[in-house]
Amino acid sequence: MATKSVIRNVNQHVGETVTIGAWINNKRSSGKIQFLQLRDGSGYIQGVVVKSEVSEQVWDDAKSLTQESSLNVTGVIREEPRSQSGYEMTVTGIEIIHLTENYPITPKEHGVDYLMDHRHLWLRTQKQRAIMVIRAEIIRAVQDYFDTNGFTLVDPPILTPTSAEGTTNLFHTKYFDEDAYLTQSGQLYMEAAAMALGKVYSFGPTFRAEKSKTRRHLIEFWMIEPEMAFTDHEESLRVQEQFISHVVQSVVKNCRQELETIGRDISKLEAIQAPFPRITYDEAIEFLHTQDFDIPWGEDFGAPHETAIAEKYDKPVFITHYPAGIKAFYMKPDPNRPEVVLCADMIAPEGYGEIIGGSQRIDDPQLLEERFKEHDLSMETYQWYMDLRKYGTVPHSGFGLGLERTVAWICGLDHVRETIPFPRTLYRLYP
Repeated sequence: MATKSVIRNVNQHVGETVTIGAWINNKRSSGKIQFLQLRDGSGYIQGVVVKSEVSEQVWDDAKSLTQESSLNVTGVIREEPRSQSGYEMTVTGIEIIHLTENYPITPKEHGVDYLMDHRHLWLRTQKQRAIMVIRAEIIRAVQDYFDTNGFTLVDPPILTPTSAEGTTNLFHTKYFDEDAYLTQSGQLYMEAAAMALGKVYSFGPTFRAEKSKTRRHLIEFWMIEPEMAFTDHEESLRVQEQFISHVVQSVVKNCRQELETIGRDISKLEAIQAPFPRITYDEAIEFLHTQDFDIPWGEDFGAPHETAIAEKYDKPVFITHYPAGIKAFYMKPDPNRPEVVLCADMIAPEGYGEIIGGSQRIDDPQLLEERFKEHDLSMETYQWYMDLRKYGTVPHSGFGLGLERTVAWICGLDHVRETIPFPRTLYRLYP
């Protein structure tokens, strides 16, 4: 009697007969031997069908299998050092579930638009599967870090009555008779949660209605947003670098095979260990001027600027103390220099840009009220946010990590569209 197994667990069944539900990834024939490249979602293994060792029916069934046909395949597991998994299956039985005809994604090259139109099938390829496994490990490591460091997971709303950052790049909808928006950040709500629970984090989808077509932008993406009561800017930076180090090293430890599958230089990831270098906005401006960038003080950095700065380092780098005028209304001014705020962007190496933005938040109710007026924000709409400063205000800090940019960096991908199962970009809402 064959034991039911998945490919990931065949190391537990060496010398045993097992049955695996699988799809044909590819196959080739060498006279009286057929080699079936099998996948089941958990991994890949080669099934070897020897004509002299199986019935005529099994041989003919193997011969009829096409790319992405589904089957239950039975055979004996044996070690095979030359295979990627280290194991092979000597096939003894085949039960065809479905024979596929004219599968759209063949081993030949396809254009990006074609692959994105067939994203529901493109996900089945070895590289795309590896990226999704790494994404899942990043999510697991994120939650592991916060769950074991005293943070409580809190879910902010997706429908909100206003913006978190005072921008207009929001998706508008109707909430019965009221206006509502898809959230661009859960941060303000997480500040409220931090006042109740101390250290909190959220993990959920966010939406930006920016008409951007760069390789770093998605319309719908996932954010991890921690907030910490009784925490200043310096403490927050230490949390951020320890957090990123933990996530990257978890991927290196648990997804080495997937990293190799996508051709990632693992040595670059092994170097990602806290502490991370830090430079101020002023120092960044000075450096950019030496690199022939014509950027005045007070202007925000774009992708070319961030890339030039990141090239100096083999780890993420913090850029701190940006001008208040280019940052969100809630960021606390530096007491020694009010024209800059206690904030930092973490820039990933290798040209992947900002992956974290964070700051110490304004805790002075009078100053926050002034910021509302400066940014022409409705006191009525934000009254609940003001209450956080009115009733037991404390120093507090937080940050947001963009999941997809982080996946792109860790995987070494050219574009964020491959970092999420079904990307939503400026011109893509299908499939």
